[in-house]
Amino acid sequence: MSKKFYVMFVAVLTLALIGGFYFTSADAQKAAPAVKAEKPAKVETCYACHVPIKELHTLGKHKGVNCVSCHTGLDKHLANVKERPVTRTDHKACGACHKEQYESFFTMNWKKLARIEKAQPKEKAPAFDLLMMPHGFTREHNIQRSHSFMLIDHLLVDRAYGGRFQPKNGWAFYGMSGDLKAWDVLTEIPQAKGVDAHKPFLHGTGAFANPVCLNCKTQDHILDWAFMGDPVPGTKWSRTSKVYEFAKDLNHPLNCYMCHDPHAAKPRVVRDALIEALTRPEADTLWHKDPNRTKIDVKDMGLRGYTRKIAILEKTDTKLQCGQCHVEYNCNPGIDPTDGKPIGMADRRTNHFPFKSVWDNNAHYDSIKFRDFKHGITGALLWKAQHPEAETFWNSKHQKAGVNCNDCHMPKVTDPKTKKTYTSHWQTNPKNYIKETCLKCHPDWDEKKAVYVIDSAVTHLKGKARKAEFWLTQLINKFIEARAAGVDEAVLKDARDKHYHAHTHWEWWTAETSAGFHNIDQAKESLNTSMIRSMEGIQILEDAIKAKRGTDTTFTTPVRAKHFIGVDPVK
Repeated sequence: MSKKFYVMFVAVLTLALIGGFYFTSADAQKAAPAVKAEKPAKVETCYACHVPIKELHTLGKHKGVNCVSCHTGLDKHLANVKERPVTRTDHKACGACHKEQYESFFTMNWKKLARIEKAQPKEKAPAFDLLMMPHGFTREHNIQRSHSFMLIDHLLVDRAYGGRFQPKNGWAFYGMSGDLKAWDVLTEIPQAKGVDAHKPFLHGTGAFANPVCLNCKTQDHILDWAFMGDPVPGTKWSRTSKVYEFAKDLNHPLNCYMCHDPHAAKPRVVRDALIEALTRPEADTLWHKDPNRTKIDVKDMGLRGYTRKIAILEKTDTKLQCGQCHVEYNCNPGIDPTDGKPIGMADRRTNHFPFKSVWDNNAHYDSIKFRDFKHGITGALLWKAQHPEAETFWNSKHQKAGVNCNDCHMPKVTDPKTKKTYTSHWQTNPKNYIKETCLKCHPDWDEKKAVYVIDSAVTHLKGKARKAEFWLTQLINKFIEARAAGVDEAVLKDARDKHYHAHTHWEWWTAETSAGFHNIDQAKESLNTSMIRSMEGIQILEDAIKAKRGTDTTFTTPVRAKHFIGVDPVK
């Protein structure tokens, strides 16, 4: 080896090593090896078997996009149909053409912290643990961070997998952002490897996740899941699958094709329980009752021996598209309130959308005979809310004025460099887009005034929620007193019914992410209803305690508390 060559070799090696020391996760994403392009497929050959795809592909903007843009291994599939091609589920598949949408989706909001529990004193529900005990959410229930973290944060939350999954680099993970694949940044802890059981591995955790939970976090499994998650032959995953195994097969949050049909480039929904709700014979959802509802075209896409449905929308309707996840839905085992028997994941009620308002919620769950859990102190069978934004927004002032979710959370923006206008896919609080959102309809406002109005309304509703929480706490404490006094079971049962209704009108608004701003009038009336039902329950128990003891009881008597809400709660 010549001296000149040796010096050059050492220099190149040194530069390579130095570069390695400064190689970040963002660099890794940029430097990921490109997928080797396959030769274009003859679409007519694919159409011969994939008839539903032909109908969609030939009528949309993507008709000029070849199959190889999103599928690999087509040659092997054509030679042997049992050799299924690989379908890309990552965001880069769409981001190759839709650059601005892709990049905006992964915008990082460094002001919104990770793992802010709702039960913290200054957050939405300081008494959450008492009011929800012993529900699994009491292990950890956080304020949502963003869509780009929805899968990873779910896998990490203490209530879900018993601490089984943790970041590879510990708390330093929370400094990462961008297009993160779940299993590039997460790992299974050593004590969980090889353990074929869904259980807590770390103190303070719970193992309450199930496969239905994951359906609004990702649709990586869209081709391997039958309609409603039914455990039918040929499916890889179902409602009854081992969730810790299912989770390891998932990587990407909120796939583009959840809202955009990849073949027709038309708006769509894929969430099976929403499609089931929109097509059930009772025709009883908010969508059914809306005279201006968006028409849907439900298609069976199942070519693997089982039913798999999507619904193409006649136009973009984010009440439905966002309503696949930002909605109240049942996604867990429960209890039949008529006989107290458990309801397991084999039952379709564990994957169910009421798609109704807060006023009709309890009657709906009564009709399907379902409750989520039994309260640890009162014994009342209660409901656990998810995040009912779509139902709350329906029939609000903004919705009646023609505003849609995207107008406030995903507005049209203009790239300052290219001057190109596009729909931002950073789904975030409109306070981050005031000029593009609030000021479009309120031109007499400025940014400061708009934020002031939003914050004032939300603060007022949070105050109402605190009062509802207070009276629920008093009701729960009164159950302890009633039991000590030997109050009859029949009386406790009547008070439990009041607890059920008071709980629903409180919990709906702790779960609804806007704290009620999506429908201010409805939120205020509902929270006041919660207070009234709590007071009615307290009155039932106080009367029974007085009859047992022959004396009056504590300061919480509703008649004495009348001034809190301005009406006689009993009447």
